[in-house]
Amino acid sequence: MRWFLIWVLTALPALAERGKAGEFDYYVLSLSWSPNWCALHGYARNSEQCAEGRAFGWVLHGLWPQYHRGYPSFCRSAEAPPTRGMTAAMADVMGTAGLAWHQWRKHGVCTGLSAADYYALSRQAFEQVKRPQIFRQIDRRMQLPAAVVEAAFLEANPDWTPDMLTITCTEGHIQEARLCLSRGLTPVPCGQDVVRDCRMRDAVFEPVK
Repeated sequence: MRWFLIWVLTALPALAERGKAGEFDYYVLSLSWSPNWCALHGYARNSEQCAEGRAFGWVLHGLWPQYHRGYPSFCRSAEAPPTRGMTAAMADVMGTAGLAWHQWRKHGVCTGLSAADYYALSRQAFEQVKRPQIFRQIDRRMQLPAAVVEAAFLEANPDWTPDMLTITCTEGHIQEARLCLSRGLTPVPCGQDVVRDCRMRDAVFEPVK
């Protein structure tokens, strides 16, 4: 009995992360504010995303298949992994080829799409979002409520409603804007485990450099 319990405890995290490729309810499009990520992590890693002159603002973190509760990841897939050329071609919107590879490995395999189609769909979703230009005009570190970031996205994208978007924070910084999309990339209400806004009133927002 003891060995069985050990096996169950060991296997559960892996089993919880699995899902069947192509079986999910909607997508979450995650956009990361690059200057904040660089300040928290990227500079310490010497990430090319944060190199001088790159001047990234909102970058595509990923397009994630989602259940109404929870999400699949690391699904078994018969699709071939992306080539280096494919991941490199996504660096203009994702910051690095490494992130593109990681997103395929964790999330893309669960879409049921080929790597090429997953990246094409991710780019399409990213490009159809109107990213508020006001944030690129900030020239110094600021502190602002996450609600201000959400309001700016809603104003720039008037077809959205507040339950379709959430703003996240991490380590006192604005982290991401996450939009919920149908499988056809139409904005839809998020599940309850996704639509949890950061309630900070003084989250750090770094300027584009």
